[in-house]
Amino acid sequence: MAKSSTGNKNGIRIVVAGDKATGKSSLIVTAVSDTFPTNVPSVLPPSRLPDDMFPDRVPITIIDTSSSIEQRNKVGEEMRRADAVVLTYACDRPETLDRLSAYWLPELRRLEVKVPVIVVGCKLDLRDEQQQVSLEQVMSPIMQQFREIETCIECSASRQIQIPEVFYYAQKAVLHPTAPLFDQETQTLRPQCVRALKRIFILCDHDKDGALSDAELNDFQVKCFNAPLQPSEIIGVKRVVEEKLSEGVNERGLTLRGFLFLHALFIEKGRLETTWTVLRKFGYNNEIRLDDDFLPPSFKRAPDQSVELSTDAVEALKGIFSMYDTDNDGAIRPPDVDDLFSTAPDCPWSEGPYKDAAPTTALGGLTMDGFLSEWALMTLLEPAKSVEYLKYIMYGGDAASAIRLTRRRRIDRKKRQSERNVYQCFVFGPRKAGKSALLDAFLGRPFSESNGANTEERYAVNVVEGSSGSKKFLVLREIPEDKVKSILSSKDSLAACDIAIFVYDSSDELSWKKTAELLVEVAGHAEDIGYEVPSLIVAAKDDLDPYPMAIQDSTRVSQDMGVEAPVPISAKLGDFNNIFRRIVSSAERPHLSIPETEVGRSRKQYHRLIKNSAISVGALGVGVGVVFAGLAVYRAYAARRNSSN
Repeated sequence: MAKSSTGNKNGIRIVVAGDKATGKSSLIVTAVSDTFPTNVPSVLPPSRLPDDMFPDRVPITIIDTSSSIEQRNKVGEEMRRADAVVLTYACDRPETLDRLSAYWLPELRRLEVKVPVIVVGCKLDLRDEQQQVSLEQVMSPIMQQFREIETCIECSASRQIQIPEVFYYAQKAVLHPTAPLFDQETQTLRPQCVRALKRIFILCDHDKDGALSDAELNDFQVKCFNAPLQPSEIIGVKRVVEEKLSEGVNERGLTLRGFLFLHALFIEKGRLETTWTVLRKFGYNNEIRLDDDFLPPSFKRAPDQSVELSTDAVEALKGIFSMYDTDNDGAIRPPDVDDLFSTAPDCPWSEGPYKDAAPTTALGGLTMDGFLSEWALMTLLEPAKSVEYLKYIMYGGDAASAIRLTRRRRIDRKKRQSERNVYQCFVFGPRKAGKSALLDAFLGRPFSESNGANTEERYAVNVVEGSSGSKKFLVLREIPEDKVKSILSSKDSLAACDIAIFVYDSSDELSWKKTAELLVEVAGHAEDIGYEVPSLIVAAKDDLDPYPMAIQDSTRVSQDMGVEAPVPISAKLGDFNNIFRRIVSSAERPHLSIPETEVGRSRKQYHRLIKNSAISVGALGVGVGVVFAGLAVYRAYAARRNSSN
């Protein structure tokens, strides 16, 4: 459904539930018709409030529910579909209030209904005057236990007391929810809200002096609320901040702390719509993430196409890196990375597959190459997320211009060259073959004898010089032995692979045999689905004595399959025989080093034979047609003669 300017659906569905005879139907009828009903059915049909009843002008549909036990499942279904739930109790019957915490609120949790809840005390006019207690006294314990309660209100349908307010607060809870912005327990802005407001502050601080001047404050006001601030109003705003927070204002204007304080003040005073209006004007949705309208539209791509950052985006990232490299030592440390993403919902590289996927300095900092490598990996694996986070960190270009779609790999093979800047290499091999050590070395990490067998997929990305001298990003994807079958079970599993390498322990004959089997299995799958990939065999642990017949076995297999002889490496000795440049060089020439199985070779020979036969027939032209026609006539004549005999 399309979204309104309030950031929510074009219609709001409010479900009213509660015990029998608590005033549900009377509440609804009075709100819709503005008159108290003398006779109401047990359950009303869906009712619609006038669109202009509240300032946001968002249509509201109210769903009445039955209180009978037989209808509990249906009530549960309605609550699951609700945008907000109104729970009623009768002010003259305390037991119905107790039922909210005993049954209704736990039931909402059981059903996993995660929408705002408005608790409404109906029949206020019937309450015993001898038992007058404040609403705060009654509801405070319940609200402490059930934080999903947004508002509590008491009303009277017969006396027309606070009936419209019930649905106004319900609508407001949907359009301007408290939970994403404010932690009721700690009475502070939530971290995600702070991050979004910080980004907005930086965007509005045009001269980048760390404060919003009077002119910048006025521009902000006009953008968000379509109305300028009078000089006296600006003075008033700053005075309010200064009285409560001395560092909230300085000689240049309103500081970030002052800006955040103002929004906390709005929320505490119940003016959540002010903060939500600001957030939505800058493209945020109810989850306080940038809305789809502020990101590039989803685009279709073939399985063998990938997404890369554009030249403009890479240049912008280089500038951002330099800005955060405050000591000019060529690296940004972990606190700098956290600061960089302080205007985003979180740091996207704090967990897999990006955590520890790029080379770092001895102090854990990211070099320029490591920084760009992380972005290259994220764009390859999750292009939409990459663009979203570019916008969070103040990338100024158009979102769609930040990425480029590569040419299909199938076309690259026909053209006999690849123009990609990012190559993904699948790393196959049996357990303890040396795959993890290879990835560690790629990231510049020291060799460790204690490295155990890795049981999970892992990525490593770094910059490698291409054949023309240009920088390429190489992504190594380590695939554990026991994950190969599940990966190959997908038809398009190899579509994302630019090159595959097969690593084995050159001192272990069983390791070699398993690797040879993997090579045949992967190559056969590639031939079946049409996503053949260049492949290299890597003989790891070259510092150990090779098993007998190692050279003969590996030479025979590589020759039979039409790939290069195994490349010997030793992670322990730091001798990698230029393996990473070899990988990139093979990926740049995708028509070479493609392994062939016996089945694949037979299939090609068959297709070649058919093709050659077709060419011969074409060359014979009309004459051969006459011969075939004559042959057909002869066969028909012979058949008739044989049948007559």
